Amino acid sequence: MRKCLIIVMVLLTHLLSAQNELLDSITLATYQEYTDLDAAIEDKDRVVKLSLRKKKLKSFPMEILEMKNLQFLDISKNSIKELPDSIIKLTKLQFFICSKTGLERVPTNFGELSNLKHLDLSQNEIAILPYSIGGLTKLEYADFWDNNLDEFPSTMSDLVSLKKMDLRNILISKTKQENLQLQLPKTKIYFSPPCNCGL
Repeated sequence: MRKCLIIVMVLLTHLLSAQNELLDSITLATYQEYTDLDAAIEDKDRVVKLSLRKKKLKSFPMEILEMKNLQFLDISKNSIKELPDSIIKLTKLQFFICSKTGLERVPTNFGELSNLKHLDLSQNEIAILPYSIGGLTKLEYADFWDNNLDEFPSTMSDLVSLKKMDLRNILISKTKQENLQLQLPKTKIYFSPPCNCGL
């Protein structure tokens, strides 16, 4: 009986810490992952990790915005062409995976997700990154592989924690590749061979 009580206390401590502070990636990996939206909505204050991959979603489920303790969100392999500007309500979000959804636009205020560390927007239709992206000063990994990106805002240089960025399978001229690398001298950037597609 006492052993069960101790286990419950430990679990409650973990839950409370998840609700009050950001978790490191190792601790976050041990948390329960919700994979059913209805179940997550019913338990919204406890949801730290939510994975809705391949759920045939046609738009971003606005109910997610009520999950104030959410730190990991995967909505990849659905049909989500647009994210709401109100996504910034997810103030604790550290991992965001939205690949292969047909996403065409990143909200202009996206940089207000200031705790984001891992961003995967690969295999989408994004043409422009918002100026506010420079606000993601904790971002360590960014995957934009196979998008339609042509321009990169000057605020990219504010991504001071960025270690790796994948820009492969995107038509980018040699000059733009060189300029971007100059903006991010400490970042390992993966490019495809440069194109002859402008300056």
